[in-house]
Amino acid sequence: MEESFVVLQGNGEVRLDKFLTEKLDITRSYIKTLIDSGKVLVNNKKVKAGHILQVNDEVKAEIPCPENINLQPENIDIDIVYEDDDLVVINKPQGMVVHPASSVKSGTLVNALLYHIKNLSGINGKIRPGIVHRIDKDTSGLLVVAKNDNAHLILQKQIQEKTCKRYYLAVTYGKFKNESGEIENYLARGSVKYEKFFVVPSNKGKYAKTLYEVLSYNEGFSLLKFELKTGRTHQIRVHSSYLGHPIVGDKLYGRKDEKFDLNGQLLHAYKLEFVHPVLNKKMTFVCPLPKYFSDFLIKHNLGEVDVENI
Repeated sequence: MEESFVVLQGNGEVRLDKFLTEKLDITRSYIKTLIDSGKVLVNNKKVKAGHILQVNDEVKAEIPCPENINLQPENIDIDIVYEDDDLVVINKPQGMVVHPASSVKSGTLVNALLYHIKNLSGINGKIRPGIVHRIDKDTSGLLVVAKNDNAHLILQKQIQEKTCKRYYLAVTYGKFKNESGEIENYLARGSVKYEKFFVVPSNKGKYAKTLYEVLSYNEGFSLLKFELKTGRTHQIRVHSSYLGHPIVGDKLYGRKDEKFDLNGQLLHAYKLEFVHPVLNKKMTFVCPLPKYFSDFLIKHNLGEVDVENI
């Protein structure tokens, strides 16, 4: 698969590897491997990862196709919140992987979609049909799936331009100093623990921004509303931990001494807003908290949540 970009005004004077890290959903280390192996050309010439791009430079990247996994439709129940000819909105349960990988080849949302949905967009290839954006395995909540390539491209553009809005609820440890604020830094995968992300200097990671608002506090726990301004992997989980308030139930970024009977983090994508790619009208979807989440709130006196009004 070949990706091609032209460096626009305002994006010049930047390193090639950093430029591609912002453009492609792959790690900087893998981008460097592609550059070193001659898979990336600038104005049809091989260059180094630190090459400084100029306005109007043409960048071409040849990305090897992902491993061919033979996907099978599976009769797995999924909560379809909305569906029309162009898209479907799903309330994904905690514990479900969104799309297959080399280590997970069945039981995913994609396997279920292939069974329940007649048509899905093909832009993300055979492994991720219809998948416009993702949420973590142990995070629950809303995501939109495209049923044709036109819808996929328009929805993807809304996410890139930050006009598609995604809101989450979470329970974290501790009391926040400020009732609201923003977290703005750069994230990258760990060099040793690859599955974990860390806050890094600006020249070594991807820009990430999250807004937060504290809704309630009690018994050492805070209930928060988060809004994603960027969509980096594990973003809210990393940002919460970075502030010293890890999400309850998070086995990767949370406390190691937890004794709660939880199967993952108390993080729920409760609200999704975008403009319909064909009807051109604003659409807003909300979904209630899972029972295990609302039970935790009740048990720890954090209050009931009306997702329609937050």
